[in-house]
This record gives sequence, structure tokens and C-alpha cells, in this order.
Amino acid sequence: MTIFKEIVDEEFLTVSETKELLADIEAERALEEDRELRYELARAIEHVNRFTVLEPEEAQQLVDDLQEVEKVDEPTAYKIANLLPRDRDELRSVYAQQRYSLSGDELDEILNVVAQYA
Repeated sequence: MTIFKEIVDEEFLTVSETKELLADIEAERALEEDRELRYELARAIEHVNRFTVLEPEEAQQLVDDLQEVEKVDEPTAYKIANLLPRDRDELRSVYAQQRYSLSGDELDEILNVVAQYA
């Protein structure tokens, strides 16, 4: 059973940007009398607090730099910025469902961009 019938809008976010948004939501909820967070929201906040490495501005700059690389589209750039792969195997897992594979030089080019931020 699905709750949603159609996608109205789609926006990609980095984990850092998501952390800021969830912090705002958490602050709003703290002002309410019923301060209880839903389980999903509490888990999402815990996740972003644990896995956020970069500041939002740095993460967005990384996404922009990644999109300048030839075989990196917008969704893949956000995925890479969120995961911050450190070696070729981790980066290959991001491209596992693509119809093409990257050469070693292309992987290294992407990893060099990520290394500037991580």
C-alpha cells in the first residue's frame, strides 16, 4: 500500500543540508508542549548527526565540482558527496546500477575531487 500517488517535486540534498533542515524542525518541536518526536524523525536526526562530515557550503561546492566531471550527473554527484568514497571500490558501488562503467582514470579523477574536501 502506498500513501503517495505522484511525485510533485524532487530536490536533491546533501546530508549536511538535511542536518540543517532537521535541526530547524527539531527546534520548532522543542517549543511545543508535546515534545515527543516521531520515531522516523528521531532516527533521521540521529543519522544526519552521525554521518555529516562537511559543512553545507562545502558539500554544495563539492557537488558543483563533481558535476564538472564528465560522467557525473546531478543525482550521482549528491550520492558521492553524501558517501565521500575513499577508494575505487567504494566509488564503483555508486556506479553499480549505471549502464556504463568508469575507467581507472575516470575513477581517480572523481576521487581526487572528493579528496580535496574529505
